[in-house]
Amino acid sequence: MATTKKITFTEEELVNRLKSRDTLAMRALYDMYSGALLGVISRIIPQIEVAEDILQETFIKIWNSADSYDNTKGRLFTWMMNIARNMSIDKLRSKDFKNSGKNQDIENNVDFIDAQKKVTFNADLLGLKELVTSLKPEYHNVVQMIYFKGYTHVEAAEELNLPLGTVKTRIRKAILELRKYFN
Repeated sequence: MATTKKITFTEEELVNRLKSRDTLAMRALYDMYSGALLGVISRIIPQIEVAEDILQETFIKIWNSADSYDNTKGRLFTWMMNIARNMSIDKLRSKDFKNSGKNQDIENNVDFIDAQKKVTFNADLLGLKELVTSLKPEYHNVVQMIYFKGYTHVEAAEELNLPLGTVKTRIRKAILELRKYFN
């Protein structure tokens, strides 16, 4: 039985090969980053089938927009993570996704209830929401919207009727306050 060897490139090689439409680079990109990107997507979209579809769409978008990647603006993974996150949030807000949740078969609901009985806790997140509620209300609202509800900074600013700079400042101050609990 033959084993397949994972293909790896440096970030710079990977970007250059992607920009020149090298399919081997795309395979390497998938091998190197699919697990991490699926993790990002599943935090926003918990339904694994939908998350896997979004992962596939993410890689298609990465392939089609590789020329737009600029290494002076950030790392390749950060760029790809933002694509995955934005596609997940777009899906979450889409009308068809909202409607699909309303029209589930009874079997899907039974499976969902069964899955809920086997709740596992992520030690990293345990108590974090409680810490956020202890923040000043103006910090709590912004953090809640951006980190737990998936709003972008611009959307949170519009929703709260605040300047974008104020929203970013409140996030920064909230993070500094939360760091006190972990340092």
